[in-house]
Amino acid sequence: MDNKFIITIGREFGTGGRRIAQELGRLLNVKVYDSKLLDALKEKYNLTQEEMDRIRAHKQNWWDDFTKFYQQAQIWANRPYYEAVPVPQVTSELLYEEEECILKALAEKESCVILGRTGFHIFRDNPDALKVFLIADKPYRRDKVARRENINEGSADLLINKVDEARETFTRSFSGKSRYEAHNYDLVINVTRLAPEQVAKMIAECLKNRK
Repeated sequence: MDNKFIITIGREFGTGGRRIAQELGRLLNVKVYDSKLLDALKEKYNLTQEEMDRIRAHKQNWWDDFTKFYQQAQIWANRPYYEAVPVPQVTSELLYEEEECILKALAEKESCVILGRTGFHIFRDNPDALKVFLIADKPYRRDKVARRENINEGSADLLINKVDEARETFTRSFSGKSRYEAHNYDLVINVTRLAPEQVAKMIAECLKNRK
């Protein structure tokens, strides 16, 4: 695909969003950014908005350095149970602004997939952004989380509610919107009866037709 693009993916907990994002990244041959990779990036480079501006202005080889770092980080990120129950916390406004700056800088460099992090809001005015939200029936999510975390269905329900509530709080805090508002997105997909590969192909096809 010749034109640069950004795909943002929001999701309910238990929909397999990370797997779908990774499949999409492989299918389109682009990088996938999520909270853990961004945290690792900020820690490695000690990035603030001021530092990011300085790097972009003066350090010409930063992108090559980051590409190597990303490849190493992906090896760690693809371990089993990589998403083992991290409950998102509402970070400070300054940290959120730093993260927004990093995402925009990365998207300027090349096409990418962004998982979570209110990507739909950060790139709301970007004509190259395809904004996606993934949902699934509660029994599907309950079963998936219970099997993945090796817990009973009651505990899985509690975990789903906890993580969904935390993500909604995070989204409302920094975007002023609910992540469940359909008009925030270009595409909303119920993944209950679809394999991750099917969902990834569906999103890729939508991107192709949109272009």
